[in-house]
Amino acid sequence: MSMKSKLPVLVTALIASSGSAAFAEGEVNLYSSRHYDTDERLYSEFTEQTGITVNRIEGKADELIARMKAEGLNSPADVLITVDTSRLERAKDAGVLQSTDSAVLEARIPSKLQDSDNQWFGFSQRARIIFFDKNDVTNPPASYLDLADPAYKGMVCHRSSTNVYSQTLLSAVIENHGEEAATEWAKGLVTNFARKPQGGDTDQLRGLVSGECEISISNTYYFARALRRDVKGVTVDIDMIGWVFPSQEAEGAHMNLSGAGVAKNAPNRENAVKFLEYLASDQAQKYFSAGNDEYPAVAGVGLSDSVAKLGLFKADDVDLSAVAKNLPVAQKIFAIADWQ
Repeated sequence: MSMKSKLPVLVTALIASSGSAAFAEGEVNLYSSRHYDTDERLYSEFTEQTGITVNRIEGKADELIARMKAEGLNSPADVLITVDTSRLERAKDAGVLQSTDSAVLEARIPSKLQDSDNQWFGFSQRARIIFFDKNDVTNPPASYLDLADPAYKGMVCHRSSTNVYSQTLLSAVIENHGEEAATEWAKGLVTNFARKPQGGDTDQLRGLVSGECEISISNTYYFARALRRDVKGVTVDIDMIGWVFPSQEAEGAHMNLSGAGVAKNAPNRENAVKFLEYLASDQAQKYFSAGNDEYPAVAGVGLSDSVAKLGLFKADDVDLSAVAKNLPVAQKIFAIADWQ
């Protein structure tokens, strides 16, 4: 069953009968900010394999984190699933996650995709890369730092500084190149904006098609999705869009995570760990790619056709737990650069 509308009744009944919020043998309660309908298959297959029923609440990450914090010891949450390293770190800082000791997760998930205290683990990845109008740009930026080159003045579409993808990318630039270089990069990039930062990643791709900009930044799965099925404002003109995996002669392409952790007060902790271990299985990892055009976190798992079409590339192997620690500095740089 879904917990979307029935959670208050469910929690009340369980507290009254067992004295433990939302404890139910054979169930696991997910708080998820992943909003993809294709994830339904992940949950149903987990239930088929284990007999454990998946209950779910969906919402925005910050709202779910605040809810878990307010619920405290009575929280029914067993697992928090969210997108981007910055949000995973935010959950850790809020004290709503706990460390997880799992030999399966340690063996399957690369250490660079884990929190340093094992409070969260990455289960799928998206490369944040450069897209460009092939009709107008013959020499696209080869690296993230190149985006600040004056040669691209007035050509770049980007998301706002309040967006977690922007925050994590800048945090990675800080980690790889230092705070001073990152500040100059942010200033130069703002100068090169074609329009005020706005919209989501698909809107950055639409900006290329509409001619509002010649260069944009987006996560790969938005573009791969437009290769696989019709995406309004992108697919019909997708042949005009070229792409560059940045910094292939340096750190490599920046990777965003979708990840999860066990809730601090998980009433069904054992089932929560089983769920995380399932997400690291080959079966689940393949579905992240086939169902949502993402890159698996586990090495050696095959890619869907839409993702494979993007080609091979070098990924940045920076420790994302270290990148997350730079988020406060990134916020300071956004203000200095006047990145709205």
